[in-house]
Amino acid sequence: MEEKEEPRVSDIYQGGYSSFKPDYGNFVGYHIPAGDIGLNTDARTANILKAVNDNINPGGKTVEVTQVFPEIFDAVPKQQLEEVNRLSKLTGIDLTFHAPVVGLDPSGMDKQGRFSEIDRRAVERQMLDAVKRGHELNPDGNLPIIVHASQGPPGTLFEMKDGKKITKKLIAINRDSKQIAPLEEDIKYYPDMRERKDGIIREIPLHQGKKYTPEDQLNMINDTEWDDHINKIIFNKEKADEILRDNATSLAPLMKEIQKTGEINPKNLEKYPDQRRAYLNLKTAETYLDDSYRTINSVFSKAYEFGDEHQKKALVELSNKFKEDSKNIGGDIIERSEIMQSLLLELKKPKFTPEMYIPIEEFVTKESGKTFGNVAFDAYKKFKDKTPFINIENSYSGGAITSGKELRAVIEESRKNFIEKAVNNGMSRSEAEDNAKKFIGATWDVGRLNTLRKQGWTEKDLIKESENIAPMVKHVHLSDNFGFEGTELPMGMGNVPIKEIMEKLGKEGFEGKKVVEAMHWWQHFSPQGSPPNSPLKPTMEAFGSPIYSMEMSPSWNQSMGLYQDYLSQNVPIYSQTNQQLFGTSFSQLPMELGGQNPNQGGRMSGRPME
Repeated sequence: MEEKEEPRVSDIYQGGYSSFKPDYGNFVGYHIPAGDIGLNTDARTANILKAVNDNINPGGKTVEVTQVFPEIFDAVPKQQLEEVNRLSKLTGIDLTFHAPVVGLDPSGMDKQGRFSEIDRRAVERQMLDAVKRGHELNPDGNLPIIVHASQGPPGTLFEMKDGKKITKKLIAINRDSKQIAPLEEDIKYYPDMRERKDGIIREIPLHQGKKYTPEDQLNMINDTEWDDHINKIIFNKEKADEILRDNATSLAPLMKEIQKTGEINPKNLEKYPDQRRAYLNLKTAETYLDDSYRTINSVFSKAYEFGDEHQKKALVELSNKFKEDSKNIGGDIIERSEIMQSLLLELKKPKFTPEMYIPIEEFVTKESGKTFGNVAFDAYKKFKDKTPFINIENSYSGGAITSGKELRAVIEESRKNFIEKAVNNGMSRSEAEDNAKKFIGATWDVGRLNTLRKQGWTEKDLIKESENIAPMVKHVHLSDNFGFEGTELPMGMGNVPIKEIMEKLGKEGFEGKKVVEAMHWWQHFSPQGSPPNSPLKPTMEAFGSPIYSMEMSPSWNQSMGLYQDYLSQNVPIYSQTNQQLFGTSFSQLPMELGGQNPNQGGRMSGRPME
């Protein structure tokens, strides 16, 4: 018969905290002082003065004034911005500001992927206005202002396999028409299919088909569309050539007359019907050639506008040759057609094919970089050394700017535009570069990053992305989730690898603000608002923040042992029951254990409980 283990005191009382157990309770393994953790305000209210005050009460050292809804921010009186600034001075708190998220992307695209330069400029003006108003929160310093890198167009979808990105759906955009084209993996069945592998060409069985990746299809759509443009011009020009061939005999006298006198005698056209018919045929051929020439100009312009540097150089040479050949043709329509034919055949060569379609991330990076760079420079012109920091935040999975590499590209493009504007306005390049790095950086939202898990990204992949962006990070948003939804919980309640992420950021010397974004905590665990159950305490527990300002033990993750609570729910410290049972006299212990409590019907009375 199996012996039952005797009851132990530890079964009914787990004891208090222990400095020898630093991983006690809800601890993520990485320490952050409580003073480095900030809270964001409720974005649903324009009463930011109350919202900031509510976040000061729980002990927040930094408060982020969150105004993501433009219509609510527009209802914030300017006096409230000034009062919040005074409140921050009185209480010694630091402020950051989350700018409104407008309905359009900073690139000027909407959620359906439609682009408008007018819309891009409108977003730029609205963002600059938010920066100017936000500056009132801290007019004497550099207020960190958070703006979204992208919230409009869909992005390319990747899956991670063995540490490598595999494109599942590529969103391409035509740089000329601005139309988007979703490209997914496809299998084609052609009558003659071959593939080259390791230098060997092999036949592919028809039933097997040939697999084309989204990248393959991007190359195909570029090649095919360019070839179609050239073929349409050639087709129109051949109509002119056909007229010239079919009417060569009747056109010969007219051509000689044109070359000799530069014009046709209208009296001859009235007198000789054959010459009149020939003349009409000639004008028809010229019309086709004129249309072809105009289309050639349009295509040549696109080739130059969207070509790379090598293509542009080759196009300059081709242009010079075309002008030289066209000098001495006079009115000879046949020579004109031949010169145009030569130009078209050159443009048809693969080396001149421009990348008309590019991944949407490249387009968004260029256009958004223009917006952010302009906003940062215009703010600098007004505020100089007290210019707010523009911190660009990564997007959720499925958006255009989600990874560290993509966010880094947007920041680099933004800095590039800032530098160009600054240099054009008389600033030295070295000073412009320093200011661009100072005033434009990244907000790294670890919860948004974690949503890449739904695309197969592992912890290792997420940590690598954090390492990629680390040198540019000036601000961190702390929110936890499980990788599939954009849930916002305090750290330690999901599976964000925050310890490893913060270690990567720390290696680059990150010392910026760390602000808790916990919308779903408010929604589900603190429905009455900030004061009753702030996410600050569970966040301090997750990071093992010291309870005392001297940063000595105990830490907040050990407070569970002190409070005997569960996930920071409010339970009185040293409850009366504990005092009675474990006080110095032990007088309230059951009589069976030497105390004075008769404990009739209790668990230790020796008879069944009543």
